[in-house]
Amino acid sequence: MEIETDLRPDAAVLRPTGRLTMATATELRTRVDETVAAGHKVVVLDLADTTFMDSSGLGALVGGLRATREVGGDLRIARPGPQILTVLQLTTMDRVLRPYDTVEDALRGS
Repeated sequence: MEIETDLRPDAAVLRPTGRLTMATATELRTRVDETVAAGHKVVVLDLADTTFMDSSGLGALVGGLRATREVGGDLRIARPGPQILTVLQLTTMDRVLRPYDTVEDALRGS
């Protein structure tokens, strides 16, 4: 999994590519932790190029949410595909990790 990072003054946008599974979840969680440690309280995950997510991937999202909220920030999800939306809905995590249609909407939190 590759993770492109776009650091902005008010937030960081991470763009993971590929499958978010047990094999790659730790990498995403580590990147979110490093981003928060560098002072970015708001992290947007642009999931447009993430093709699949399993329970380990969901765990990485929850861990990232916890890390951002511990510093008074937030983890937001933008542009998730149908499979990821289904996982979020089946686990009711879409209520906590509300999906946004665009990165810009996620950055605004609207």
